[in-house]
Amino acid sequence: MRNVVEHFAELLLADDEPPAFEIVNASGASKLVLVCDHASKCVPRCLDSLGLTSEQLDDHIGWDPGAANVARLLSKNLDAPLILSGYSRLVIDCNRPLQSSQSIPAQSAGILIPRNQNMTDEDRVWRVNHFFLPYHHAIDALLAARKNIETVFLSIHSFTPILNGAVRPWDIGVSYWRDNRLAKLLIDALKKVDGFEVGDNEPYAIDADYDYAVPVHGEGRGLPSAMIEIRQDGIRNAPGVETWASRIADAYKEIERLV
Repeated sequence: MRNVVEHFAELLLADDEPPAFEIVNASGASKLVLVCDHASKCVPRCLDSLGLTSEQLDDHIGWDPGAANVARLLSKNLDAPLILSGYSRLVIDCNRPLQSSQSIPAQSAGILIPRNQNMTDEDRVWRVNHFFLPYHHAIDALLAARKNIETVFLSIHSFTPILNGAVRPWDIGVSYWRDNRLAKLLIDALKKVDGFEVGDNEPYAIDADYDYAVPVHGEGRGLPSAMIEIRQDGIRNAPGVETWASRIADAYKEIERLV
């Protein structure tokens, strides 16, 4: 039997693999701070694609398609700092508490994740230390540096048009936990634009037992905070990304002074 040292010697990131997080426009002038927890479908080579095909990783189980592109354009349009996760939510989900069964899911949308089966505590700790903690420490550091700056916290996600056979009618949703100050303002501003459906705590409502970013970094600091979910068929291409980034930016500019 191989010893622990030999085992973890294999679990190393190569020099050409991405870091656990990316910071964009760290000194942005906006009081808005953006995060994108499911920005990437990347899996470290040492985990052998988690035993999945590239098509499976490219699907919604591996990441939030389009979310990072919208977040980057929002950061540019609003001059807002942005932090993006560097690896797939199937490696470890940066928007799930570590005690959640979905932190490192054994299956997702009915698909078994081979490399997430029968994991040892040591394997879990390796993923926590290499991917989850660096991402959240980066957010902590950015927010700590802004402790004397008025700050609003917004997490950017995307969702599938159909889930478990049910059609989801919303084009965009704004979700919140206990503090709905930012969410309600954004919902009202987005609803002023005709032609699309805005979800109020739909398709997902935030729950501290299931979600991490908003409860911990946002509400945990007393910041006005919310999560935006954009339907993925609306942001699969550049025109869609530009349209939704513009709509969200316009809505935020309209309500910024009220937050």
